[in-house]
Amino acid sequence: MDTSGIGRRVAYWRERRRLTQGDFGALMGKSRRWVQDLEGGQRQSDPRLSVLERAAEVLQVRLEVLLSDWAIGRAAECVDASELAEIRATLHRHDVITGVFQDDPEAVGLDSLRRNVAYGWTAFQASDYSPLGRVLPPLLLDANRAAAQAEGDAQRTAYALLSLTYQLTTAVATKFGDEALAWHAADRSVMAAERSGDCVAMAGATRHLCDAMFHRGDGAAAVDLATAVAGRLEADLVDRGEQGLSMLGMLYLKATIAAAHAEARAKVPDLLEAAEASAERLGADGNALWTAFGPTNVRIHRVSALVRLNDGADAVAAAAEIAVPAMSGLPRERRAHHLGDVARGLTLAGRREEAVSTLLEAEREAPEETHCRPRTKRLVEDLRLLGAGSAEGRLRGLAARCGLPA
Repeated sequence: MDTSGIGRRVAYWRERRRLTQGDFGALMGKSRRWVQDLEGGQRQSDPRLSVLERAAEVLQVRLEVLLSDWAIGRAAECVDASELAEIRATLHRHDVITGVFQDDPEAVGLDSLRRNVAYGWTAFQASDYSPLGRVLPPLLLDANRAAAQAEGDAQRTAYALLSLTYQLTTAVATKFGDEALAWHAADRSVMAAERSGDCVAMAGATRHLCDAMFHRGDGAAAVDLATAVAGRLEADLVDRGEQGLSMLGMLYLKATIAAAHAEARAKVPDLLEAAEASAERLGADGNALWTAFGPTNVRIHRVSALVRLNDGADAVAAAAEIAVPAMSGLPRERRAHHLGDVARGLTLAGRREEAVSTLLEAEREAPEETHCRPRTKRLVEDLRLLGAGSAEGRLRGLAARCGLPA
């Protein structure tokens, strides 16, 4: 048994679970001094397996994560099931549901809340997912408390920030395959946006609800929702400049993917054309409110739609038309996500060795996106079943780094 570094790994996961040394000791049936000695390396030279198994249970990780730096490195990249459960529990709190906060501290200032929301979205776009599991529960509480306690224009601003917080929660839950949580958060984001009276917030919340809907199999309804809201809000969104045009374009892009998911092939070209019209009005790639919207994002959504329609060869051809400099200007999450779509297109086209190479490129771009995302891991599994020719060795290594069984 490799016992070196056990105390350091225990300390990492204790802090990630937001447990004090005293709390962890109490759950272990040990003293705070015992925890200090363990984390300081004094108690790990000959650890009892039963103690390590109990520590793994308390910390809600697999035993191997406490025994290997390689395992902790892989596990630490992702938002894990325990953190998703804590986010869900926060949404179920009575004060979050009712908006009645009794005997609670004063609401966080709107400037501070705005900075914290920006931090969360920036981390997401950088594929830096591991902090989000810890950040989102207190951020959800702060945003709900601010919306409940503010008044007048400040309250409308607070509700817009609350909607953005729920939208981030939806994006994280979708990324990690928790469709029920994504739906729940998206529904809350729409309600908060409506309370804000802000057309940009309404459009942003709707695009995430659309995302949650088609991931649950409601693609046709998602298309109807996105296009109806786009039609209702278009004039107001255009008047809002970069933010409004970006949200309008993203509504049409989400409708495009939902249509492809529902196999409504005939609707895809018109929806892409509508998104392209917003991109042309915008004039260049941008990242207003973390949308990464612009002409390049329209092109990568075309690739994604073709993949979902199982048109692998067409998807690969469409990807080849996207200029490399344009791709390099997008956030890491978008670039790695796109490479995953290209790898799927190559697989559909029977070019499996190239698909493995593309997944390895995605891994270099953003390891977290490749190792953590259920959709990408399913593609790795598919390639293992289909066979990857001369790329088999590289594929096995990638599968191991994704935590897939040998």
